[in-house]
Amino acid sequence: MQVKTGTDIIEVERIKDSIEKLGDKFLNRVYTSNEIAYCESKKANKYEHYAARFAAKEAIFKAISPLLDNKFSIDWTEIEILNDKQGRPYVNFYKDELKKVNIDLSLSHIKEYAVAMAVAVFENK
Repeated sequence: MQVKTGTDIIEVERIKDSIEKLGDKFLNRVYTSNEIAYCESKKANKYEHYAARFAAKEAIFKAISPLLDNKFSIDWTEIEILNDKQGRPYVNFYKDELKKVNIDLSLSHIKEYAVAMAVAVFENK
């Protein structure tokens, strides 16, 4: 068994700029329709939520990197960040070989920054 961690921090403004400049091209490349619906429901704070999910995906990429042939082995939208009924974030993988990975995820954001920490537990490759 292996335990790997990943962390990422990003400026909310960078994500906001990308969304405003590239629109759906950026959104659909990075986020699933469920993630977009969730973030858009947050109205005034939506960019913080988009940034937190971006940071989460980066942190997860880092944590699962031993399972990937290279960084292009998985698309952004094959990792989905959802929330359970209590509001806790969790990961939904769309790539079959990653469904066996257990991820513990923590997200945090303020007006300027979003940060994520991922801990992945999986069997040796």
